Amino acid sequence: MDLLGAGTVFLIICLSCLMALSTWRQMRGKSKMPPGPTPLPFIGNLLQVNLKDMHRSLVKISDKYGPVYTIHLGPRRAVVLRGYDAVKEALVDQAEEFSGRGEQATLDCVSRGY
Repeated sequence: MDLLGAGTVFLIICLSCLMALSTWRQMRGKSKMPPGPTPLPFIGNLLQVNLKDMHRSLVKISDKYGPVYTIHLGPRRAVVLRGYDAVKEALVDQAEEFSGRGEQATLDCVSRGY
């Protein structure tokens, strides 16, 4: 086997390992999360969300998965709450479970800080 062929095989093996690792990381801990669309490795559900009109995209997804669902924006998971009842239950009735929130650069850019 020549050097170019060996390099190609090595690159394919490395990419396959990275995709398997990404998929494993997304599936780890999924049992604790609300249902949601199946994410793709590395990009998550970004192909299902229109970033210019994110609100409509999230409403469309919630019609299928209910008022509380999980979405992957790139490698990060986010739980989406839609509607007064879902938000009230999360912030009042289950305040301990929803108290920790990480920063999400994608959402900060899209929502312009609101």
